[in-house]
Amino acid sequence: MAVVPNTLSPSQVVEALTNMRQSEEEKALGKAREALIAARNAYYMVLKQEEDGGVNGCSIALSDCARLYEDSERRLRRRSTEAASSMDVRMWLSAALTNHQTCIEGLRRGNVVPPATSLATAAVLREALALHSLVATGNDRTKLNSTNPGAGLMISWHSSKSKVDIVVAQDGSGNYKTINEALAALGKWNRSNRRLVVYVKSGTYKEYVRITVKNIMLVGDGIDKTIVTGSRSVPDGYSTLSSATFAVTGDNFWARDMTFENTAGPGKHQAVALMVASDRSIFYRCSFRGYQDTLLAHSLRQFYRDCEIHGTIDFIFGNAAVVLQNCDIYVRRPLPHQANLITAQGRDDPHMNTGISVHGGRVRAARELEAAKNEFRSYLGRPWKKYSRTVFLKTDLDGIIQPEGWARWSGDFALETLFYGEYKNTGEGAATGRRVKWPGVHVMADAKEAAPFTVEWFLEGREWIGEAGVPFWSGL
Repeated sequence: MAVVPNTLSPSQVVEALTNMRQSEEEKALGKAREALIAARNAYYMVLKQEEDGGVNGCSIALSDCARLYEDSERRLRRRSTEAASSMDVRMWLSAALTNHQTCIEGLRRGNVVPPATSLATAAVLREALALHSLVATGNDRTKLNSTNPGAGLMISWHSSKSKVDIVVAQDGSGNYKTINEALAALGKWNRSNRRLVVYVKSGTYKEYVRITVKNIMLVGDGIDKTIVTGSRSVPDGYSTLSSATFAVTGDNFWARDMTFENTAGPGKHQAVALMVASDRSIFYRCSFRGYQDTLLAHSLRQFYRDCEIHGTIDFIFGNAAVVLQNCDIYVRRPLPHQANLITAQGRDDPHMNTGISVHGGRVRAARELEAAKNEFRSYLGRPWKKYSRTVFLKTDLDGIIQPEGWARWSGDFALETLFYGEYKNTGEGAATGRRVKWPGVHVMADAKEAAPFTVEWFLEGREWIGEAGVPFWSGL
């Protein structure tokens, strides 16, 4: 351990300690990258052996793992080439740890034994995350805020007036007939890091889409007009990740006036409509429809404004830092003897700067549930992971919400460590007098308690959301 000489002045001592701390952080970050590279290589090796017929296993889960570790290492690599705030690094480490856990869970579900190399990854990532969490995040809040090209474009775009790079139209009136054909052609474009606008005309696009390129803006003709639809599910052999109809991992993704749906139905259980692992992603006036696991806000910073989310069980879930603002949440009719659970947040380390914040929205019974709403119990959420964190701020809650408010995952799991908050909600379901009395449930009376879950503080979103031009509330 390094020792600070006692002959230094107080200011020199502070400087020396700061340098030592920064050195330890950088070492931990380097170890994290090395662990991710080793894990990624191990999974690619196993995949290669499986392709050669030497290993029996679940190729979907293994492919998920290889991609997840590769995405994680790529983000941490940015630390050495870009000016990154402490919040950025902490967010990337949180995402890396989330990716690791997603990998391990997928393998276990497929009865695949993880390579030994990957099992030590979690400890290395947790150490790096803990070190970086000691750094105050308020002093360098704007370092990466000028990296979002296309200022004001998201709100000002108009189909008849605005410039479009690619048009997708099923009737042949555009450049391509499918979204995937348009994405495959992106390599032909020399974009110089500018935002690429893809206009998807009205139609129902039956395809599975994965966007890995950054700075893409996808624009439709409106909810229920431009629809991307699929029906994959976990019972049909897909992982939760790969069941997604539409998946985004490219950073700075924007979408507006689109519907994303999974039509597998309640009997197919986990079936994702949209999966997002895109940092600083924005969805405006979009609809997400499914039953169980509709919207997987998997990781990183995400903002949803004026959107609709439809589902039954855990239908807003994942471990992103996500704010859903002025959104309509529609609770659908589940299978007999099931309960509706709106959220299932997946924070599993106390140092993660992640959680779900529902701000200024509305929770309603969908039309199919309205006539039978007294037959089913509906809750704000349940704790998927040990440090699950979810808040509802100034949201109108329908009377379908049970007086207890929140449900258990299993027994007493996470009741001491979760954070569930409610602040100035309205409606028949907002009364808190009969809420569960778990240590982690907070009825917040003071704005200071709720402020950390706003766009300004939770996402550091004033600049990067403001650049898109979409309406948003920075504070409460």
